[in-house]
Amino acid sequence: MIKKFGLPILTLFGIGHFKYAPGTAASFITCLIFYILGESPFSLHNNKLYVVLFLILILFYSIIFIDKLSKVFKKSDPKEIVIDEFIGQCIPLTSILFRPENFIPNCCKNPVGHAFWDGWVIWILLSFVTFRFFDILKPFPINIVDKKMKNGVGVMLDDIIAGIYSTIVIYIIYALWF
Repeated sequence: MIKKFGLPILTLFGIGHFKYAPGTAASFITCLIFYILGESPFSLHNNKLYVVLFLILILFYSIIFIDKLSKVFKKSDPKEIVIDEFIGQCIPLTSILFRPENFIPNCCKNPVGHAFWDGWVIWILLSFVTFRFFDILKPFPINIVDKKMKNGVGVMLDDIIAGIYSTIVIYIIYALWF
């Protein structure tokens, strides 16, 4: 039963089975989902608490599934598991929902009435680029977590740290240039 539900979640419904760069594909699709949900009537900005609760729920279940299904995969952090990229990528994407009021003024409302404008798209693009940068290069302490922790927490934690680094860098970029 766990295998039936766990494998699709861990592989992000098959994205982890992509032949080339499944982690990058998962991050890109996460950004695309975030953009589409931001443009939808669901409105991420009005439901940010639900977004966070959903991500926390996915995080905990993913850790359990990784530990329970470790025998299915040949490595402790196989490339097929991309739910960690989803969670890590969601950190900088979700952080815009919790920005201070005067930080990035009017970033998510266009005077014409369109829900999202260039500031929103730039945030998503910067999130993608910076997250992939930190996830691939693995600066300290990401590299330590990646090498030493060979369980569900370790698989998820290195991407969570990369997401936090990405968020910090994006806030610095916006503070300096926008």
